[in-house]
Amino acid sequence: MVQVLKQGQSSITMKCTLAITMDCNLSCDYCYINKHSSIMDLSTAEKIIDFIFENALEEERTEIGFFGGEPLLEFDLIRAITGFIQSHPSFDPDQVTISVTSNGTIYSREIEEFLLLNKIVFCVSCDGPPIIQNKYRHFPDGSGSSAIVEKNIKQALGVFPLIPVNAVYSPENVSSLPFVLDYLCDLGISNIYLNPNISASWTQKHVGVLKSIFDIIGQKYLDYYLKKEPKFINLIDSKITVIFRGGYQPNERCRIGKGEFAFAPSGNIYPCEKLIGSDDGVTHCLGNINNNSYINEQCHLCNIKSGEAINIECQTCLLRDYCIHWCTCMNYYGTGKYNLVSPFICASEKAALKLASQIIKDIGNDHLFYLNHVAGTPLLETMDRPRI
Repeated sequence: MVQVLKQGQSSITMKCTLAITMDCNLSCDYCYINKHSSIMDLSTAEKIIDFIFENALEEERTEIGFFGGEPLLEFDLIRAITGFIQSHPSFDPDQVTISVTSNGTIYSREIEEFLLLNKIVFCVSCDGPPIIQNKYRHFPDGSGSSAIVEKNIKQALGVFPLIPVNAVYSPENVSSLPFVLDYLCDLGISNIYLNPNISASWTQKHVGVLKSIFDIIGQKYLDYYLKKEPKFINLIDSKITVIFRGGYQPNERCRIGKGEFAFAPSGNIYPCEKLIGSDDGVTHCLGNINNNSYINEQCHLCNIKSGEAINIECQTCLLRDYCIHWCTCMNYYGTGKYNLVSPFICASEKAALKLASQIIKDIGNDHLFYLNHVAGTPLLETMDRPRI
C-alpha cells in the first residue's frame, strides 16, 4: 500500500497486520490462509494494540491493517478495535495509518461512512475481468464474485478515488495481465497493484514470457502518462523509485519480527500476514501476545539480515541493491527457505527493472516525475497531473 507522506513525516514504517478472522465468504484457489472459524476477541486485540504502540520507535510511522480471512465479516469488531486504537494514549493521527484489506464482496453505506469518518484506507482485491476473477476468486459453491466486486468498487471509487486494488496473477493467466490492466483502468482505478501468486509453481516457460508481457504493460503506462491520465502501477513505479534512489534503503527492506508483525485471531505472532497459514502456533510463529512469549531475540527467522540472500548469483549481481531478494515470504513460498531466491522472482525483478529503466529514458526530463519518485510518493503523480 502506497502512502502519501505529509511534510515532516518519517519514511520508516512499522507494519502491523491484524488477521481478525480466519473465516472468509470466498474460496479463492490460491489463498495462503487456511480458513476456519476463529475470530479474534477484543481483549486479544487490545493487547496487540498495546504491543504495537509500546514497540513503535518514536521516529516511526505505524501502519495497522485489518486482514483475514475476510475482515469485513467482522465489521463490528473492526469498529471496536479502531476505537481502541484512536483512544490509545500513544495514538497520533499524523503517524498512524489504518487500513482494511477486503475481497470486495462486502460493502455498504454504513461501512463506507465508517471508513471515511475514521480516515481508513480501503484496499480491495480484484484479479481482473469476469473470466479471470470468477475462475480464481469464487464463492464456495463455485459461483463467481466478479459482478458484486465490480459494483462495490464502482461505489467505493465515488468516495475513495485512489482506492488501492490488488490483482493477483498466476502462471495460467500471466499472459492476460495487459487485459487485466485495461479492465481495472476502465473501471476508473488509478492505484493498481499487480502481484504474482507466490504459492504457484512458476516454471521456466512462465519466466520466458515475463519480459514481453511487462513491455506491453509499460507501453500502456506511458500512453496514460502522455495523455495526462497517469496510473500508479506497482511493478513499474516502485522500481522507478528504487532506481532514482540508488537502491532500496535499509528501512524499505524486510523487517520481519522487528518492524513487521502479523497477529492471528489466537494471539499468535507471525513475521508477515503471508506466513500465518493455518495458525498452528509453530510454523513461522514468534510467540503469543496473550502469554507475553514474543521470542524475537531467540528467533533465527528474525535474525536473518536483509540483503543476505544465499544464492551464489545474488552475491555478485549488479542489480542486487535494486532487487527484493530479501523478501522473506516470497523466498519461502518459492524455495522453502527464507533467504533463498527462486528463479521466478529473479527473472521478474530483472524484467521489472529493465522496464522501469526504459520508461525513465522515454519520459526524459520531467522534474515533477523525478521528485515524486525520489520522495517515495509516486502515487502523487495521479493527483498532481492536470486532467484533459
